[in-house]
Amino acid sequence: METYGPAMASRDRLVEQHLSLVSFLVERMVTQVPSFLSREDLASAGMTGLLDAANRFDPDKGVLFKTFAEQRIRGAIIDEVRRLDWFSRGLRHKQSTLQQAIGRLQQRLGREPDEAEIAAEMGLPLAEYRELLGQVSYLGCVSLNETLDDSDDGHSFLENLADEDRPTVLERLEQSELATEIAGVLEQLSEKERLVISLYYYEELTQKEIAGVLELTEGRVSQLHSQALAKLKTKIARARSREGRR
Repeated sequence: METYGPAMASRDRLVEQHLSLVSFLVERMVTQVPSFLSREDLASAGMTGLLDAANRFDPDKGVLFKTFAEQRIRGAIIDEVRRLDWFSRGLRHKQSTLQQAIGRLQQRLGREPDEAEIAAEMGLPLAEYRELLGQVSYLGCVSLNETLDDSDDGHSFLENLADEDRPTVLERLEQSELATEIAGVLEQLSEKERLVISLYYYEELTQKEIAGVLELTEGRVSQLHSQALAKLKTKIARARSREGRR
């Protein structure tokens, strides 16, 4: 039987000191996951992630525990969504089709396409395209929680975008092609897309609060958020593919 020693005491302190982090991330992610998942479901998954972080944390790697734990908590919540297999094959096909259309337009136009151009590329009326954006919005959250590298303490793009306790992804990867790609796509997003990203990830407003600020419906904010994430994901995937071929 394992003896309760200094290492376990240190682990328990980390968990106790960061319980509020689970609550914070649950509130941030509750609008990004299927509605049938309750806050209690998310909190349970998040606690699993926090415990995993406390067990695996290595201070010698020079990473703050808060940073490491956020990744594990988010990842545990996303794993729970995946475990329930809510994302159907048809929904994933729609997201893939969307990203392929955006990728073709990015290459052809040399800039970020607007929604009318994407809708036309997909052969959809604008209203149907916007409806599709709403349908795939949860998948955007899942894909951006993927890590930027394969290491145990790799950080997701979403975390780098939102975390103010360390340099942004652009600063941290300043010399890399990936940083250049991300900087480019952020600059080329429409004004409303940039505002939604800024208010959600930096000001930490909910989609309902953003809707009030921008005088839009929550549905429209969700569409803009989904479209912006699809553009970011497409650009990141292309940059990583190029770096992988080197």
